[in-house]
Amino acid sequence: MFFFRKKPENVEQNLPFLAGIGTDIHSHLLPAVDDGSQDLDTSVHFIETLHDLGIRNVITTPHVMMDRYPNSPETLSEPYQQVKNALIEKNIPVQFHHAAEYYMDEFFEELMKAPLMTLNGEMILVEISFMSAPPQLHQWLFELAAQGYRPVLAHPERYNYFHSTPEEYRVFKQRGCLLQVNLLSLTGYYGKHIQKAAEWLIENKLIDYIGTDLHHSKHLHAIKSIAKDKKLVKLLETYPFKNNTIQLVQKV
Repeated sequence: MFFFRKKPENVEQNLPFLAGIGTDIHSHLLPAVDDGSQDLDTSVHFIETLHDLGIRNVITTPHVMMDRYPNSPETLSEPYQQVKNALIEKNIPVQFHHAAEYYMDEFFEELMKAPLMTLNGEMILVEISFMSAPPQLHQWLFELAAQGYRPVLAHPERYNYFHSTPEEYRVFKQRGCLLQVNLLSLTGYYGKHIQKAAEWLIENKLIDYIGTDLHHSKHLHAIKSIAKDKKLVKLLETYPFKNNTIQLVQKV
């Protein structure tokens, strides 16, 4: 007679590796509005694949970069509705919303005079130059907070100039700025130095959110391959990312 050991009741089901994240807060999935997805079919395919990997909510964040992608609520309304309608038509059960990723340059101060597109009615995703931080950076972050926004700095690990002074990351947190790491940074996709910076931020519990920053098929292929990386999958299961705490705001 054979005896089989019963699995402990607390052993979790074999869920898709992004199920613990649940909500992706950084991607470029509105068609033909920036350097992300360029057509509706691609947008829907990417979102469907993210759902298969465990994502239930997508807040896509097209660039607002006034000299290249001068997007606004008006320019984004139609492509957003096209994607949303296509998801409903294909019965893909993803809550789909959009905000924006604001580039903080000389045009940003003018943008702050009008209502900004947020992740949840409060949080605003921002990015800065990969070459150097704008001298007004902390002043702008202060002004955003004064207006009732909560800034979230996108992919801080990718700003090489902070790598030699990592305590700068703590300054952001002390001043109320949240930090969002890119999922692919943790794989070495952008280079080993970026991976090390991302791991340092994780080890020091400075990261609040994680995002795919999904633009194109190469990104999607690299994201799917994470399923084979047991160490990273374990990190995604155990690190206290706050993605699932976001209360989504329904777009009209």
